Amino acid sequence: MKSARSAPVRAAGDLVFFVAGGLIFACSVKLFAAPNHFAPGGLTGLSTVINYLTGFPIGTMAFLLNIPIFIWAILEIGYKMVGKTILATFLSSAAIDILGMLVPQYLVPYTNEPLLAAVCGGALEGIGLSLVFLRGATTGGTDMIARLLGRRFRHLSMGRLMLMVDGMIILFSAVVYQSLESGLHAAIATFVSTRVIDTVLYGTDVGTGKLLYVISEQSEQIAARIMTEIDRGVTKLSARGGYSGREGEVLLCAVRRDEVHRVIDIVHECDENAFLIVGEAGSITGEGFRLLKKDDRTLRELVAGFREKRSEKKSRKR
Repeated sequence: MKSARSAPVRAAGDLVFFVAGGLIFACSVKLFAAPNHFAPGGLTGLSTVINYLTGFPIGTMAFLLNIPIFIWAILEIGYKMVGKTILATFLSSAAIDILGMLVPQYLVPYTNEPLLAAVCGGALEGIGLSLVFLRGATTGGTDMIARLLGRRFRHLSMGRLMLMVDGMIILFSAVVYQSLESGLHAAIATFVSTRVIDTVLYGTDVGTGKLLYVISEQSEQIAARIMTEIDRGVTKLSARGGYSGREGEVLLCAVRRDEVHRVIDIVHECDENAFLIVGEAGSITGEGFRLLKKDDRTLRELVAGFREKRSEKKSRKR
C-alpha cells in the first residue's frame, strides 16, 4: 500500500516543482529578457527573437519548436524519459504567455539597466530551471538536443554541445536586434544561469552527487534501464540477507543530484517493493563527474611520485 500511495505523492511533487519552476522561468523571460531586447540561449531565446520580429507569443512558439525535438527524443530514448519534460515544457510555456497578459497592467518589467537585467534574469532562469532539473526533467530546448547528440557524439561533452547551440542562437539574436550589447547581455545572462544551476544541483563542488543502493528481485531490469536511459554505470555487489540468509545482489550507482528522481522512478516502475537507499557522495571522480587531476593526489602520493622521478633520473645518469 505504501508503494502504491507513493506514486501519486511523487507526481504531485513533480507538478509543484514544475509549476514553481515554470513561473520563475517565465518571470526571467517576460520581466527581464524580452523587455531589454536580449535573448539568452535555448529555444525560448529563439522564440523571444521571433516574438520581436512577428509578435507571435513566446511561450506558444517555444512549445511548437520543441515538438520535433520531443518526437526525436521519444524515438531515441522512449516516452517514459520524455513524458516529464513534455509536461514541464508545456507548463513553462503556458506560464510565459499567461504572465505576458499581466504585463504591463499588473506587472512592470525592469528596463532601467540592461546589464542588471541580464544578471537578474539569468539568476531567475537558473533557479527556475534547477527546480525542473531536480525532478528529473528538462524544459526541452538545447539541453534536450545536447543530451540526444551526446548519445551519438560521446567525444563531446554535454556542456560543449549546449554552448555550441546556445552560441548560435545568441549570435542570431544580436544580428536581429542589431546590437552587440544585446549579444553580450544574452551571454552574461546565460553564464549567470549556468552558474546558478551548477550551484543548486551540485553545490560548490561539481564532483559531488548521490549514491544509491538498490535491493530488488528485478535487479537485472533495473540495472539495464539505468544504463540505457540515464547512461550511468551500475555495479553489482554480492550480498546475503542477515535475517533470511538468502543470496542476492545489491546495485550500486553514483549519479548527479538532478538524476536521482529518474533513478527512483525507474526502480519503482520495475519493482514497487524494492529496497532503496539514497545517500550523499561527498566526492565523485571519474567519467561523467569530476576527472581526477594530479592536484587531487594526497601529500603522500605527491612525495612518492617525486621520489620515483628522482630515482629515475639517478638511474639514467649511471
